[in-house]
Amino acid sequence: MGSLEGSLEGRTAIVTGAGSYAGQGAAEARLLAEHGAAVVVADLPGSEGERVAAELARPGRFVPLDVTDEAAWDALAENVLAAYGRIDVLVNNAGVWLDEGLTGTSPEQYRRVVEINQTGVYLGMRAVVPAMRAAGGGSIVNTCSTAGLKGGGMPFAYAASKWAVRGMTRAAAHEHAGDGIRVNAICPGVIDTPMIEGGAENRARLAGFIPSGRLGTPEEVAELVLFLAGDGSRYITGAEIAIDAAVTA
Repeated sequence: MGSLEGSLEGRTAIVTGAGSYAGQGAAEARLLAEHGAAVVVADLPGSEGERVAAELARPGRFVPLDVTDEAAWDALAENVLAAYGRIDVLVNNAGVWLDEGLTGTSPEQYRRVVEINQTGVYLGMRAVVPAMRAAGGGSIVNTCSTAGLKGGGMPFAYAASKWAVRGMTRAAAHEHAGDGIRVNAICPGVIDTPMIEGGAENRARLAGFIPSGRLGTPEEVAELVLFLAGDGSRYITGAEIAIDAAVTA
């Protein structure tokens, strides 16, 4: 990824769900900032977003955001445009996990997963596209999952929401290709973040299902996001890229 050094200089990026200090979104925010972007860390008020933003390689800012709130998204877009004058990159990283099957998932639980994982992505794209269109282009990276590539063995509501992210990514990519807006989806496998419960024993168990024998790191996912955010991927849109060490191969 060294060839992309400085490729985001002068650009502004929004990363949602970046308020978990050891999480995937925080790693993405850090790497985008290291490569020149002014990064807006967006997450719930009770998160570690302020800390993440304060420690970025270049000045960033934390903006509280509930991704299911349309008005909050509109306010965020206005805030970023007022501060930086542009929105070049959106990383829709925010998401929740529910380890339940079909009959074990209540309607309330299902709606919550869909609201965050699916509707949040829709609202994010809807909020930033006008600014990107006006600027002549931009890059949107939607966080899908291997659960959006296969159904077997995956939690019901989570898989449903991630399959929807794939569909929205393709539809938006086709619709806005003429605007210079690229929309791609990343599909991480098992990544070593605080979302994984059960400690070292569970991590070791999960690693046993991975052909490479280990979990992925947030930093490895961040490198893929950096590539899709920058000019090195300028002819890539509508793609779904698995980053799972051959789990879905």
